[in-house]
Amino acid sequence: MTSREKMQLAYELAFFPPRLNQMWREHRAGRLSCDEATFRQALDDACRLHLALPETGYASQRAFERLATYQARSRAYGMPRFIRFVRAKLGEPPVTGTSVPGHLVRDIALPLFHRDSRPPEHPPKADSTVKDLKSN
Repeated sequence: MTSREKMQLAYELAFFPPRLNQMWREHRAGRLSCDEATFRQALDDACRLHLALPETGYASQRAFERLATYQARSRAYGMPRFIRFVRAKLGEPPVTGTSVPGHLVRDIALPLFHRDSRPPEHPPKADSTVKDLKSN
């Protein structure tokens, strides 16, 4: 993996729930799509990406703002807690440091995260109470 691909993996593990779930399932099954050392390093970086925002040393204001947005949105999915859980299961010590290292603040885009927009195959059945109310 190139350093850019490793950084992309770290951002996806930190802020893209399907990727973290996929990698954890692969690890438990013993079929990681990357080597173990790369996975562990990316997981460490993912954990660091959830630390406080740095005061200096980041690449650009745009990257800084994107990281802040990613951090805020990922809280709804419990990403920091799940990353700490996975690291603990791997026997990794807690991450030290109080803020995100400046070299990790990059303008990295994530894949789209949305539900499939196809309509359901079977329309929902009408509730009988709604029918009763309409007939009165």
